[in-house]
Amino acid sequence: MRSFFFIDGATDAMPRSDLGRRSISVCRTGSGALALVLAALLTGCGPAEQPPAQVPELVKVLAVRFEPVSRAISLTGTVAARVESDLSFRVAGRVARRNVDVSDHVKAGDVLATLETQEQESDVESAEATLRSAEATLTQAETNFARQRRLFEGGFITRGVFDNAQEQLRTSQGSADAARADLATARDQLSFTELKADVDGIITARTIETGQVVAAAQTAFSLAQDGQRDAIFDIYEALLASAPPSDGVVVRLGSDPSVEAKAVVREVSPTFDTTTGTVRVKMTLIDPPAAMSLGAAVTGMGLSAPRNLVSLPWTALGAGTSGPTVWVVDPATKAVTQRPIEIDRYRTGEILVGKGLSDGDLVVTAGGQLLREGQIVTLIEPGAAS
Repeated sequence: MRSFFFIDGATDAMPRSDLGRRSISVCRTGSGALALVLAALLTGCGPAEQPPAQVPELVKVLAVRFEPVSRAISLTGTVAARVESDLSFRVAGRVARRNVDVSDHVKAGDVLATLETQEQESDVESAEATLRSAEATLTQAETNFARQRRLFEGGFITRGVFDNAQEQLRTSQGSADAARADLATARDQLSFTELKADVDGIITARTIETGQVVAAAQTAFSLAQDGQRDAIFDIYEALLASAPPSDGVVVRLGSDPSVEAKAVVREVSPTFDTTTGTVRVKMTLIDPPAAMSLGAAVTGMGLSAPRNLVSLPWTALGAGTSGPTVWVVDPATKAVTQRPIEIDRYRTGEILVGKGLSDGDLVVTAGGQLLREGQIVTLIEPGAAS
């Protein structure tokens, strides 16, 4: 039997005896093709091409420098008198007459209000009667003592009678003195029914009305004394950490900012108002204009004590594990380092740095978003402000 094979795309009938030679030829041909394929594969597995060298990041930097920076402080307050006192009657009674009202200007000695005086006048009359009786008794005791002394000197009476007359005289003198004191007290009580201004000033408050019964020492009027004026401000305690210079505060009238006067800090309250969270500060106005009347609303503008700070644009600010940071460039190696900073305060478009930097440090102000520690950078306009 013959076997037939299809080899090399041709049909050929060959005897089995030729099969061996043909098979060897085919195998050699296949081995050559396989070698070519393997060579191609091995060629593809050769060493990879090296990536291109990384181009340094372009950044903009600023050479920092510490400079004195003052903080502008704006306060709102009112004008008040340096001395303001509460006036009251020394005795109780019913108000008979009220002579002044709020905003009236009074002078020392002016009668502001009076009480009904029937009771006090009766006390004065009683004290006067008592005094007249005591003086009559005293006159009689003096006459008796003079007579007893002449008799004692002439030897007509004993020593005991004379001493008794002398004792009666002394008792009468004491009674008369007490009566005079009682009369003076009664007259004082009568005078206390008139409430008078003790100094020149302006009435700023009134709490009584005609016909009202008032108690002794109950406030009737508040009097702002003429003289120096203060601007009173209630400010937050944090501002006291950097108090404004005593000669650098300008106070302007709220209704007309063109009206202004200088002021100096006179008094800082030692207590903290827990209700408002503020501390009261009083500033003396220097030669205030007439328009700055009592109670007028004013604004105070001042500068805090200067501090050495570095001003950086907000684009330089970054964040680290411990807080705010900036990128600082080493001038020699051009490598960047992330450095923590302490921010004193924020302003529109910039930050003021208090600690963490030194004069001359190159801080990245633009292009620092994708930087990493130790990265080499290329500087754009080093030392120029962004």
